[in-house]
Amino acid sequence: MKKQIICSFGAMLCALLVVNSVSGNVNNHKRYPVVGRDSSVKKNARAGKPISPDLFGIFFEDLSYAADGGLYAELIQNRSFEYNPADRKGWNSFTGWEYTTEGYGYGTISVETAAPLSVNNPHYVVLNVEEEGREGVGLTNTGFDGIVVRAGEQYNFSAFARQLSDQSIPIQVKLQGKKGTVYGEATFSAQSKDWKKYTATITAAQSDDSARLVIVAKAKGKIALDIISLFPQKTFKNRTNGLRPDIAQAIADLKPKFMRFPGGCLVHGDGIGNIYRWKNTIGPVEQRTEQRNIWNYHQSAGLGYYEYFQFCEDIGAKPVPVLAAAVSCQNSGGTWRIGGTGQRALPMNEMQAYIQDVLDLIEYANGPTSSTWGAKRAQAGHPASFHLQYLGVGNEDKITPGFRERFKMIYDAVSAKHPEITLVGTVGPSPSGQDFELGWEFAGQLAVPVVDEHYYEKPEWFLRNNLRYDTYNRSKSKVYLGEYASQGNALFNALAEAAYMTALERNGDVVKMASYAPLIARQGHTSWNPNLIYFTNTAVTPTVNYYVQQLFSTNQGDRYYSNIVSFTDKKSLKDSTLTASCVKDSKTGDLIVKLVNAGGVARQARVDLTGFKKINPKASRTTLSGTSRAENTLANPHNIVPETSAFAAEKSFVYGVAPYSLTVIRIKTNGDQLKTEIQ
Repeated sequence: MKKQIICSFGAMLCALLVVNSVSGNVNNHKRYPVVGRDSSVKKNARAGKPISPDLFGIFFEDLSYAADGGLYAELIQNRSFEYNPADRKGWNSFTGWEYTTEGYGYGTISVETAAPLSVNNPHYVVLNVEEEGREGVGLTNTGFDGIVVRAGEQYNFSAFARQLSDQSIPIQVKLQGKKGTVYGEATFSAQSKDWKKYTATITAAQSDDSARLVIVAKAKGKIALDIISLFPQKTFKNRTNGLRPDIAQAIADLKPKFMRFPGGCLVHGDGIGNIYRWKNTIGPVEQRTEQRNIWNYHQSAGLGYYEYFQFCEDIGAKPVPVLAAAVSCQNSGGTWRIGGTGQRALPMNEMQAYIQDVLDLIEYANGPTSSTWGAKRAQAGHPASFHLQYLGVGNEDKITPGFRERFKMIYDAVSAKHPEITLVGTVGPSPSGQDFELGWEFAGQLAVPVVDEHYYEKPEWFLRNNLRYDTYNRSKSKVYLGEYASQGNALFNALAEAAYMTALERNGDVVKMASYAPLIARQGHTSWNPNLIYFTNTAVTPTVNYYVQQLFSTNQGDRYYSNIVSFTDKKSLKDSTLTASCVKDSKTGDLIVKLVNAGGVARQARVDLTGFKKINPKASRTTLSGTSRAENTLANPHNIVPETSAFAAEKSFVYGVAPYSLTVIRIKTNGDQLKTEIQ
């Protein structure tokens, strides 16, 4: 896409007419690659225009312990003994585990690989009990900063065991406190020379935020153990191998229209050997391939592609899986320090197999049960299609010859076999610059349907760039704003994002999707800040930014109306702290007005609904407001939360917009369209 410049007074006047109730820096539009205002708005500003019904969604990346130790409900850390120093300096196969002997027992433990449960999971522990003593000899796992148990709740234990001595060995499993108090226990006897799965249900007698799991052999002998697992019986939607319900519910409460997963930088990996391969993450968990996380920890792959698809379905979000474009992260090997020179490309003799993996993913998601990969989906418990519509290829890649060649091969293959799939390309990690320009040019050459823009900027940038998408060419690729945030979790940051989101609504004909990033982070283990939701073992804390995202997502429309809101004391488009939007939800017939004041002085807005035939005066108003630097924290999680009240709507009214506030007014229109649309 080529840069063009609008500098006439007439063009500025057009911008004012189109935006009216929103603001930004008119000079900044010169930076963007394509200019061309929405002609439908110019022709009939009162009629409204259709906008993307998939506008606001979420992006999940496994960083900051978002999966293992987070959304994935597994309570045992390093359950497969696959941790190693490549994951993180100082880690090894026993990270998370302690050798346990009480009551004068003794023996040895070792990690071996000679006869694994699966070649994809080669490590397992061998426990050699020379003297069992009173309490036995075994292992203790402390979980992720402790294991939370609640009195009366049930926990599902499982482990694979293989008897290595002649006699069977009784095994005791205990939920135990730091001082040795036993909260619940179960026993089983390992009696097979082959790997066999053993299960038990343990009921906790007491509550403890820092319990541990103890597994001990109670007789002399030798036994191999692997995949030692503990799940709360109550997972989200009670799914087996499921998700932590409080985190999952906080995500579900956003009512996202889509979910992008599993990354991010995670997807293209730290070198081509670390590229995320979706086939490694499906099937029985003991057969999945674990690997190093690019964010310097470990992926058990327990939360894999099947679970991602299932979660999308459970929360009503369209799945948007992202695959590497057969190149690794440009920052592989830590080369971000010298400008990102670490991108590596998959050898050409491996490309056909890689392309087949991409095509197989579509079959896995949508194919009939009679197909190879559709049958695997059905075998996992979901015979129906997952209704895959979008597929991302690439993430923030450098637009190198190696990338272009491989992306085109993937794009051509998917387009030929699956024209029903909307492919999402990439234009680098920034809102401008070389990769941005080259990415847009390349997308134009291929006519890529959607491209993925990313940017993390200061809140002032979002306020200055409210007009960014007004100048995008509507006939070119649509935009997925896949990652954005204003570098902070204070109310001012959230309101700068809210102001920008009104512009995304206004430009919902060219911006097809948008998602804040990152989504969730474990407190004390963050790889990136800020995040939308922070959590510990016992708490989930939505930020102020979360509530902005929720208010827009739960009050999303599919039609945008201009010239509904005007600010009576707004001086110019440069007054970027004041913005507004008006959308309609065609399913409910509701008209939704959003008013943003990111400044410290109360302002007045005039709302003109006279173009509608019928307005139900019984409306609702939800406001998010406070001081500019206010935040929600683990210590004060409800410091800033939305407040909803009844509101008396009129055909025309003046509304006082509080300083540092977002207001959402939802009005019933009894299904009527604007007068100009039915005359």
